[in-house]
Parts: sequence; structure tokens; C-alpha cells
Amino acid sequence: GTQNILNIQPVYPIEVNKDWNLITRTIIPLIWQPGFVPGQGTEFGLGDIQLSGFLSPSEPGPGGLIWGIGAIAQMPTDTNELGNKNWGLGPTVVVLRIKHGDPWVYGVLANNIWSLTSDKQGGAYNNGLIQPFVNYNFPDGFYLTSAPILTVNWKADSGQQWTVPLGGGIGKIFHFGKLPVNTQLSAYYNVAKPDYGANWQIRAQVQLMFPK
Repeated sequence: GTQNILNIQPVYPIEVNKDWNLITRTIIPLIWQPGFVPGQGTEFGLGDIQLSGFLSPSEPGPGGLIWGIGAIAQMPTDTNELGNKNWGLGPTVVVLRIKHGDPWVYGVLANNIWSLTSDKQGGAYNNGLIQPFVNYNFPDGFYLTSAPILTVNWKADSGQQWTVPLGGGIGKIFHFGKLPVNTQLSAYYNVAKPDYGANWQIRAQVQLMFPK
């Protein structure tokens, strides 16, 4: 069957002082989970919320380099057994380059989360994520993009740990009055996956942006 996940992802920068910002990123997943065996019904509910905090310089570095480093926490907020009841914590980092007048934007985001306990639903976990991304922006607001989300379950057996998608898509930034809206549609084929992992991922995005 097809699993559907609606991720609500608010990103909010907090000014620490004139030199540093704290950028918060929250991922709130709503999951439609198909049955794994005949006769098993579909489950719907909230997954585990993840909250990241990146400490980042307020001004880009040489060549338009932007970076942030911090921590990510996984909270046991799931319903209908759609997550893990153990709290998790780990490091996270993002590095990207964006330069005025250059159509290319590229970078990478990475994190790894270890469970803090192992005695609750789902047991211990040790999960990593790497998301390289690249955009080529056209003057009319259209852009080409590739941002595959590579995930690894370090506790899985050899050959069952990695999910590695390849693909990309197209996006467009619209304006409703002064409000920019970033829309995107992309598809990725999993060239590596666990035995019972999905073959394809299709991703649609609508992002409301509120610049200062």
C-alpha cells in the first residue's frame, strides 16, 4: 500500500544578538499508514514530533556561505502506535551556499538521533538523516531542484540499513500581494532500501514565507 505523510514544518529564527541567530525547525508528521497484511486496516494519527535548533551567524560568510549547528530532539507524541515512545536526542548541522545573482543554491543538512531510553514502545533506536540539496533558479520564479532524504537505521541488519533516493523536480515561487509562496513537486526512486521499503517517494510542498 501507499503511506502518506503530511509534514507541517514551521521554521522560525530568533535573534540572540547582532551576531547570532537561533533557528528553530519543527517537524509535525500526520501519518496515513496502510495495513501490512490482508485484513489489517489503515491507521491515521500523529507521528513523533522532531524539534531542531541551529545556532547560526546572522550574516553570511565569504562567498555566501551559511551554516548552523545545534541539536535535534525527538518527542514521543505518536498516536495509534505510529511512532516510538522513547525520547531521542542528537546533533544536527546545516551548511549551504546562496549568493545574490548566482542561480545555484546548494548545501546539505544532517542529523543523528539516539534514543534516551529503550524500555517503551518501539525500543531503542539510532537513526541518521542526510539531505543534500541543490536548486537552479530561473529569473521568472521557476526552479529545478533535487533534495533527496537519505536515511539510515544503524540498528538494522547489514543491507537493511539505508534508504537512498535519487530524483528531483520543479518548483515555482508565487506572490500573493507581498506574501511569497514556494510550491514544489518532485519524485525520487529508492536505489537502495530495506527489503520491505517503498520503491518510490513523491513529494509535494507548499511553503508560506514571511520575510522581515
